[in-house]
Amino acid sequence: MNKVRGTTIGVLSDTHRTGIDDRFRSQAKSAFARCDTIVHAGDLISQDILSVFEGKHVYAVHGNMCSFATRSRLPESISFRVNDYQFGLCHGHRFGRDLETGLIARFPGADCIIFGHTHHPLVQRFAQALLVNPGSFRGTGRYGSLPSYAIISVEETGLSATLHSLQEGF
Repeated sequence: MNKVRGTTIGVLSDTHRTGIDDRFRSQAKSAFARCDTIVHAGDLISQDILSVFEGKHVYAVHGNMCSFATRSRLPESISFRVNDYQFGLCHGHRFGRDLETGLIARFPGADCIIFGHTHHPLVQRFAQALLVNPGSFRGTGRYGSLPSYAIISVEETGLSATLHSLQEGF
């Protein structure tokens, strides 16, 4: 496997969009301009929004709010590798209250597990894995969280993730 130094992964979830508008396009391009890879952790509603990331490597799963067409085209969960690191990706809506344990059980041996659903941004170590929930890229309205996303840095020395807020929701 070829190692790529300094890979940067942009992570978003819970966009809850049926289409692309100029605001979404602008915010996505700005937030993920330096990213080599994009990961969407579900609740896209429409898979069409992934076209904003043309030219980047994209991993995506469906969530509980996705259209039938999107659920038919995207898996519920996937595993993938970036450099020497194993990633697990799912929306997270099937794990109930013991979310962390459910994620670890679903992706044993993963170095990083990416999920969404809760609309609450999180970067946390749990067992051997780095758990990353980017929150909601659209914002959560009545729940009070700002629109957010995550950036994961993949280096030879390890994985790290940071959370970021958008200036405005859409």
